[in-house]
Amino acid sequence: MKKSIQILILLSLYSLLQAESISAEQKIYNLIFTGIFPHKYRVHVWVDDTKKREILSGMSKVIVVSSKKDADLLLVAKNFHIVSDKILFVSSYALLKHYRKSVVGGFYWKKGRPNLLFLRKNLSQHHITLPRSLQKYVEEEL
Repeated sequence: MKKSIQILILLSLYSLLQAESISAEQKIYNLIFTGIFPHKYRVHVWVDDTKKREILSGMSKVIVVSSKKDADLLLVAKNFHIVSDKILFVSSYALLKHYRKSVVGGFYWKKGRPNLLFLRKNLSQHHITLPRSLQKYVEEEL
């Protein structure tokens, strides 16, 4: 009986931490998308990962689309073979390195900490000017 209660408490704590992590990630993506598209009320995002899709689906300012052609932005979490003229944003450092010539930025977790990075040259190519609050995350290159 005592072990059952301990397991129940641990599962509850894990669920709370997981929910808090998702909420933090949603807030960060909200900052990113409103920074990239300051004049859009809702941003249409295509994503290649079901977990990211679930996170984005819970956001009021994001519409997750199933077709790349309907998207304002492509959020790539897994695919190393995307070819598109759409704005590309990634969720891992490996993808950031792979798409460094076309990606506007990346947001990924490393050692439990969020990392955010934008590439100045690619932002310029898409005529994106980030707000002052995101300027500190802009880098010249990787």
